[in-house]
Order: sequence, then structure tokens, then C-alpha cells
Amino acid sequence: MALAVSAREDKAQKASLDRLSALLEDDLKRVNALIIDRMHSPVALIPQLASHIVAAGGKRLRPMLTLATSRMCGYRGDRHFALAASVEFIHTATLLHDDVVDESGLRRGRATANAVWGNKPSVLVGDFLFSRAFELMVEDGSLPVLAILSRASAVIAEGEVLQLVTSNDIETTEESYLEVINAKTAQLFAAASQIGAVLAGRPKEEEDALEAYGRHLGMAFQLIDDMLDYSALQAELGKTVGDDFHDGKITLPVVLALRAADATEKEFWRRTLEDMDQQPEDLTHAIELMRRHGTLTATLDRAREYGVAARRALAPFRDGPERQALDQVIDFCLDRGY
Repeated sequence: MALAVSAREDKAQKASLDRLSALLEDDLKRVNALIIDRMHSPVALIPQLASHIVAAGGKRLRPMLTLATSRMCGYRGDRHFALAASVEFIHTATLLHDDVVDESGLRRGRATANAVWGNKPSVLVGDFLFSRAFELMVEDGSLPVLAILSRASAVIAEGEVLQLVTSNDIETTEESYLEVINAKTAQLFAAASQIGAVLAGRPKEEEDALEAYGRHLGMAFQLIDDMLDYSALQAELGKTVGDDFHDGKITLPVVLALRAADATEKEFWRRTLEDMDQQPEDLTHAIELMRRHGTLTATLDRAREYGVAARRALAPFRDGPERQALDQVIDFCLDRGY
């Protein structure tokens, strides 16, 4: 028993973002101060609602990618603070909009903004945060940075629409699913990482390497998220199990289960995800089918493949604290799946 507990503790330590957070502690303080300052508005509901979602915003992983890659590439200025805040505003705005589209009531164990204030204020404050993000980009004055982040914003929106189109469609292919998560999640990871090389004036090869690092990391992150939606570990992350199932989302565990399904199983998926005719026991049965066909393990294996690719993308960079911390981020994303 003691050995089992020790193993869990070792895994939890390995999966931590503590090294990256400690390395960027002072930088993160400046970014957080800027976020609070730019959330200010004479319209009282805006900072009130924005503060609610930002406070529940998690570990600031995406802006930390901008801060860490900038430092790893040798940047010594202060432009990365505002751009990291811009990345966080883009992310937060998409969360507000996602929760409205998904009709979510909880995020990380807290009531969502739309559950507290309603859909209209949530959408409008999300628009406000997007606007703040673009203000920060314009103030930076770099057309290449503006091109990267504005493109990311457009692609994220396309990904959300594509996910809406594929929801409740059990004919969705693995390729379509990967296209969705590449757009809605990996694109911002990629942009947040790439602009570190841009700020430092590094060669295009290094820009491309960091873009690839962020993209592969984002793919792994979302694959694990989608796997965890059918896992008991989800409760440990402050989320409820089965949200994707109840929303009729077609994620990789479902796609792979459908690929292996017999006629009876396929009819179950059609009833529950296409017709949205769900009974209380259906989620348990869905998880049983996934375990029977090994689709949760297969999803974890796909995430590991992206993790390997992300680690390979860091190879051109000199070893140091930032690179080591960015390498450990990959372990963090993957180890959530254990």
C-alpha cells in the first residue's frame, strides 16, 4: 500500500506545472496585473463577469507558453507580458462562448458565467475580452505577431463551428475530429508558443519548431481532456463525468468505439448521440463499451504520440531551465490521463 501511495505521489509530482510556474513567477505577476487592469470598464457587469471566469481560468498554461518560449529564445524585453495577457484574453473569451454554446453549468467545479448571469451577458463580455486582446496586439505594433494571433482567433472560431456541425453525427470520421481539436485547441497553443521566437527575432526554423511544439502539445492536451470525460479521474479535476456524452459531442473515444461497434452497439450510439434519447444508465453503458473496445487506452496512446512529437520539436533549442520546464509541460498534459 505504501508503495502504491508513493507511486501516486511521484506521478502527481511529475505531472505538476510547479517548475514552470516557479520559473515564471515574477513574469506571471506582471501578466496577471495587466489582465486585471485591462478587464476594467465603467460598465460594472463587465469586470464582475470577466473576473468570475478569469478567476476560474486554471493554471494560465497558454500565456506561460508565451513567457517561457520568449525566454528560451533569449528575449529580454517586456513585450511578452502584454502578448501573454492577449493570449489569455483570447482563451477566456472562447471559454465564455463555449459555455453558452454547450449550455454548461459548471467549469472546474464553479458555476459558469452563463449560469450566473445568463447567455447574453456572457457572449457580450466574451466579445469585450476579444477586443481587449486585439488592443494589446495592436499596441505591440508587430504585424507578424498580429497576423499569428488574429489568425489563431479566426481558426478557433472555425473549429467551434465545425464542432457544432459534427455534434450528434455518428458518421464523423477520425480525421474530422482531429480537424476540430487542431482548430479549437491546438491553434492557440501553437500561436502562444510561436510568438516567443518572433519576439526574439529567431530564424524561421525556430519559429516553425515552436509552432509545432505548441500544436502537438495542444493536440495531446485535448485528447486527454476528451478521454477524461469518460473517466473517474474527471471528478478530481473539478468536472463532471460525461458532459461530452450528454452534449452529443463526437470525440475520439466515441469515434473509435463506433469503428469497432456491432449493429446493436451502433444503434445505441445512434439513439444516445444522434437522437439524444438518453436514459440515466446510458453513460455507464457507453463507458463499458469504450473499455470493451479499448478506446480510452487508444486515445491515451494517440495523445502520447503527439507528446513525442512535441518533445522532438524542442530538440533545436539549447538545454536550460526554460526548455526543461517546457519539456515537463508535456508530461503534465499526458499524466492527467493516468
